[in-house]
Amino acid sequence: MAHPPRYDDADPYLAKVREICLALPGAAEKVSHGRPNFYTKKVFAIFGGSLKGDHYAPVARNAIIVMADPLEAPSLLEREHFFLPAYYSPYGGLGISFLPAGTPEAVDWDEVADLVETSYRLTAPAKFLREL
Repeated sequence: MAHPPRYDDADPYLAKVREICLALPGAAEKVSHGRPNFYTKKVFAIFGGSLKGDHYAPVARNAIIVMADPLEAPSLLEREHFFLPAYYSPYGGLGISFLPAGTPEAVDWDEVADLVETSYRLTAPAKFLREL
């Protein structure tokens, strides 16, 4: 049984996430477990997520999950819009909630793009990394 969609295709946050992710060499999108996933050979970003014990937490549903640089993750988690997502955090996943910003215009999209690129670099094949 397929998971029902857990996102709105017209979501302005998702539109910006798509723009950032799909601009990377070899990147594509697929829906998995009801959420948009961005990948090359491996997934490097997921739109939306959940918290351990709370699958409907607004902070995680309106967010992006990326693979974080292990050296940067502890300091990022000290900031209010970062969280440890259910299922992905044991493997290095870090959530970035858009909820604290209040509007898509208030999100620091340069920071999001940097974190997406870091995640991409941690997961993409060498041939795509050369194209960066």
